Amino acid sequence: MVAALGWIEIPLSPLNPAVPHHVQPFRMGRAQLWGTWLLMLVLLWALSRVDISWARFLLGLDGASKFVGRMFPPIFEPRAELIKGLWETLQIAVLASVSGVVLSLPMGLLAARNLMPTGVSWVARWVITLCRTFHPVIVAIVFVKAVGFGVLAGILALTVASVGFLGKLFAEAIEEVSMKQVEAVRATGASFANVLGFAIVPQVMFRFIGFIAYEVDSNLRNSTLVGLVGAGGIGGTLFAAFQRFDYDFVLGMVLCIMALIVLGEALQLVVKKVFGQ
Repeated sequence: MVAALGWIEIPLSPLNPAVPHHVQPFRMGRAQLWGTWLLMLVLLWALSRVDISWARFLLGLDGASKFVGRMFPPIFEPRAELIKGLWETLQIAVLASVSGVVLSLPMGLLAARNLMPTGVSWVARWVITLCRTFHPVIVAIVFVKAVGFGVLAGILALTVASVGFLGKLFAEAIEEVSMKQVEAVRATGASFANVLGFAIVPQVMFRFIGFIAYEVDSNLRNSTLVGLVGAGGIGGTLFAAFQRFDYDFVLGMVLCIMALIVLGEALQLVVKKVFGQ
C-alpha cells in the first residue's frame, strides 16, 4: 500500500496505514526526560539570576535607536587611518594563518594516534588543547605585555589560536584515513616520508584545504578583535573612534570590515574550486 504525500509516494505500514512503515515514532527515554527537565530548571534558574526587565529592555531599545541614528550617514575619513587599519588587519590574518599552518601540520601528525606512539600523541594533544584553551583576545593581551603593542602581538596570538584549531582538525582527519592504503605502501618497504606522501596526503589533502580556508576566514575576523587590546589591526582604530564618539566613522569601518570578510569568502570559494578539480 502506498500513500501520496505531495509529489512523493510513501509506502504505508500494514499495521497502521496512516504511518509509513519506515518512520519510527520518537519516544523519549527516562534519561532523556530527566535531562530535559534538568535543562529547563537550569534555564529558569539562570533567568531568575539575571537582572532582566521590560523597562530595561525598552530603555535599551531607545538608546539603541539613538546610537544607530548617530551612525548615519557613514563616513570613511580619515582615509589614511582607515587604510592603515585594514592593511594591518590583512597582514595579521595572512601571516598568522601561514605560520599557524606550518606549525599545525607537524603537530597534527604527532597527535594522530594511528601513526604515533601513545605517549607522543598525548603530549601533542595536550599542547593543541592548551593553544585552544583561551580566546585569542586573552592570548593577545599576554603577547601585548610580552612584546609590546603592534602587529607582532596580534600575529603571535592568532598563530596560537590557529595551532589549537587546525592541529585538532588535522589530527582527526589523519586518524580517519584508510589504514589499508597505509599498510600497502608500508609493505613495499617505503620510508615514513613516502608513507605520508603516497598514503596519507592523498586522502586528507582536500579536507586540509577546507580547514585552512576556514581558518584564514576566521583569522580575518579575529584580527579585528585583537586590535581592541592593542595588538594591531583595525580594531584599535575602531576602539579609538568609539572613544571619540565618531559613530559615523565607526559605521564606515564596519562596512569596510564586512567588505573584507566577503572578499575573503569569495577567495575561499575560488581556492576550493581550483584545488578541488
